Amino acid sequence: MGRHPRPRHITLGGREAVALTVREYEQLIASRRQIGGQSARVRVLGEQAKRTEELLRDLESLVAATEDSCPERADTATAAPDASCPGPVATIVEPDGGCLRCAIAALLRRHRGPAA
Repeated sequence: MGRHPRPRHITLGGREAVALTVREYEQLIASRRQIGGQSARVRVLGEQAKRTEELLRDLESLVAATEDSCPERADTATAAPDASCPGPVATIVEPDGGCLRCAIAALLRRHRGPAA
């Protein structure tokens, strides 16, 4: 990728054109094939990113409702225990005694970008 050939401009049938050597033309075709393959991979990755984003949104909606009423959260200690948040006995996942749903909610918040 050192040298970039300067195309030779010609006029052919009254129209401006560019003349390439056979080698330059073959390199151009090979580059187009590579770009086509990369475009397909980028498209697949974009679709996977969209599906992953949808999954994260669904996970957030599942855990958001129970997080606010979780008896394990210090800032909601006065809230009534929620049956969907069993507390530390059934689902300990953190050394501080948090429940699984709260741990998932915290993980989602931590990995969610500021633009979300």
